Amino acid sequence: MLSRYTIYRRRPADAGPLPEGVRQDTRYRTRHILRPTQEMVEAYLGQTGDDHFARFRRDYLVLLDQRFTDDRAGFDQLAELALQEDVYLGCSCPTQKNPDVRHCHTWLALQFMQTHYPELEVWFPEK
Repeated sequence: MLSRYTIYRRRPADAGPLPEGVRQDTRYRTRHILRPTQEMVEAYLGQTGDDHFARFRRDYLVLLDQRFTDDRAGFDQLAELALQEDVYLGCSCPTQKNPDVRHCHTWLALQFMQTHYPELEVWFPEK
């Protein structure tokens, strides 16, 4: 199964337990195959809104398509892991600047993986 979770700098008491399974940090600072670029994130968070999210979405999906075409091994490894274990993609969203988790790159990454690996169980959390 593949899903997402929220990474906290200081986990609030009411955040609930961390998900059990493999947790992977996919923020731009990492080397994860699903990370966005720093420029994409900063541009989107600098001016949030539907138009800016549409641009972020387009650019991020183009980036994933490029990576998938150039070297899909990392994607295949992630899909294989998610077929064997529960895997959670981590990001700091929702945040004050981006309160809608559906506007997070992890949500788009889940959609991308669901499209490219239809046998994969993908779970979209409520928040």
